[in-house]
Amino acid sequence: MPELPEISILARQMSETIVGRRIKSAEIVQPKCLNIPPEQFREGVAKQEIVEVQPRGKWLDLRLSHRHLLLNLGMGGDLLYFPLGKEPAEKRRALFALDDGSGFMVSFFWFGYIHLVKDISEHPQVGSLGMEPLSPQFTVDSLKKLLAGRRGNIKSLLTNQRMVAGIGNVYIQDILFSARLHPKRRAGSLNEEEVLALHRAITDVLRASVNKGGLAYERDFFGNSGRFRVEDMAVGYREGKPCPLCGSAVEKIKTGSTSQYICPNCQKL
Repeated sequence: MPELPEISILARQMSETIVGRRIKSAEIVQPKCLNIPPEQFREGVAKQEIVEVQPRGKWLDLRLSHRHLLLNLGMGGDLLYFPLGKEPAEKRRALFALDDGSGFMVSFFWFGYIHLVKDISEHPQVGSLGMEPLSPQFTVDSLKKLLAGRRGNIKSLLTNQRMVAGIGNVYIQDILFSARLHPKRRAGSLNEEEVLALHRAITDVLRASVNKGGLAYERDFFGNSGRFRVEDMAVGYREGKPCPLCGSAVEKIKTGSTSQYICPNCQKL
């Protein structure tokens, strides 16, 4: 599933490529991914100018002239641009033709969403998203306030999209290791130094992936694979490998319905 680094890269590339263009038409192959009937959707996007593209957690927000086109690739998929003269891939869930002859297509490996709303606040998921961890608003103080008094564990809080938008089960691995925090640590128990370390870990880990073009098994707007691999992780998905700090074997533990990779020595509960 694409997380914030991959969505941020797509948003930047789309901003550089299709902002200012108008949507000429939309082809919907899989109506189940829509939040409104297909005909209403096609009418709603037709002739709309793409004014701005912003990442919102694991969603892309394409602000149109009078509406918002919201895209979510679900458990994985492709959002690909095709220039004038190039045919789009046949396997797709939706295709948007632009006024200059170019366009972009959306394909899902399992499930995904293509929603159209007039106001972001109307959307039950995007309208309730938490802080963006790569935005200027995500400060040490804002993180401290978010954690204060929270009785749940730190992993659950950071991967709760209503609290922090865009962190999933991939990047949480190295985030918690970099902050030297056990995933089951109570969120409200962190002291000031630990909050500072956690804030730094969140921004550093996410930006490291952005700088490498995102995860190696995800593709950007132009079909290029990312360069952030398992080998670039400190402990994530490296069970049995030595911790880069102390040499202890990395362990895989259960944290609710998901797993977490930790160094048992550096991340003591």
